[in-house]
Amino acid sequence: MTGKLFIVSGPSGAGKSSLCSALLEACPHLNLSISCTTRKPRPGEQDGREYHFLSVESFEQQKHDGAFLESALVHKNYYGTRQSDTEALLHSGKDVLLEIDWQGAAQVATKIPSA
Repeated sequence: MTGKLFIVSGPSGAGKSSLCSALLEACPHLNLSISCTTRKPRPGEQDGREYHFLSVESFEQQKHDGAFLESALVHKNYYGTRQSDTEALLHSGKDVLLEIDWQGAAQVATKIPSA
């Protein structure tokens, strides 16, 4: 992998999104990884921009197939980062920012210790 992987992690409501927005504005070379979720889109959200919105069945199948770098059940919804999406950015030389909860951060740390 030629790009670097950065993680912003914390519990829901801790301000991860605000911090990530500031980082992305200050560091234009940084790319936010788009996570997958089973929650319903909020008003104004678009599939593929804020999240990849998946059915529970699709998420569970992808998880079973080992597609996720990390995943977690948070507030009755699944969230996860597809490994292929992250690796494609890293292999193309782009730095990647993951905005994930503590469960996901622990999983990534075991798979990619340099993150």
